[in-house]
Amino acid sequence: MGNLYISRGDAEALKSIELRELERLVDETVWQSRSGDLHSLRLASCGPFVSQRLYRLDQAIIVHNKAKAAKKRAETAHDVRRAGMELVSAVRDMKSRLEEEEREQQLLWIDDVIWTPTRFTPNLSVRINYRWRATAEGDWTHGSITFLHEVDLRPDYTSSAPARKPTRAKQDDELQEKLYRVWEHLRSSALQSVREYLKSGQDRTLIPETFQATTDSYSRHLNNYSTQFWRGTTGPASV
Repeated sequence: MGNLYISRGDAEALKSIELRELERLVDETVWQSRSGDLHSLRLASCGPFVSQRLYRLDQAIIVHNKAKAAKKRAETAHDVRRAGMELVSAVRDMKSRLEEEEREQQLLWIDDVIWTPTRFTPNLSVRINYRWRATAEGDWTHGSITFLHEVDLRPDYTSSAPARKPTRAKQDDELQEKLYRVWEHLRSSALQSVREYLKSGQDRTLIPETFQATTDSYSRHLNNYSTQFWRGTTGPASV
């Protein structure tokens, strides 16, 4: 699924949170060593980056309330304060990211919701749909690029062979898992490459309809440059 932009549900939850109110409730939570009122906010719906820090704060409070010795309570109280500050910082960072994304999407947009195939073959492909315009009032220009990659399934002789040969079903499961990981890498890298190019200010009409991903000459695997379709031409890498 998509991971290029903050999802609509997470965005709505982030917008509903006022930073001053959050800071007040976090201070209250730290002082009282309980997070009940803090959970009245939609923090758990703001995405994993925020919800994980809410969880850490809850756990820090539990540990602090169980502590008995004065030294231990002082240490755990510090952990609670730190977890509270990290929660506020996470919300502030995500709200800032959301504002940046909304400004970006006035001029360009990439469809990052790409459904995972039910079954994979070594010939992988990922299609990225996008649109862009010169001004916020202008008409949209739509386009797409399909990234292709043939997975090298030749044996890796640098790794030791299993003691027992796996069953055919086990081999098939392992192959599907491997192909899924490669496809996910291709998908994520393709999204980032298209976004990087669209934001670079280069001629967007030069984006090809298809691109064969390149591989590392040594490992034969995808790397950080595999989906940079502009390599060898004027593009983001040379800006």
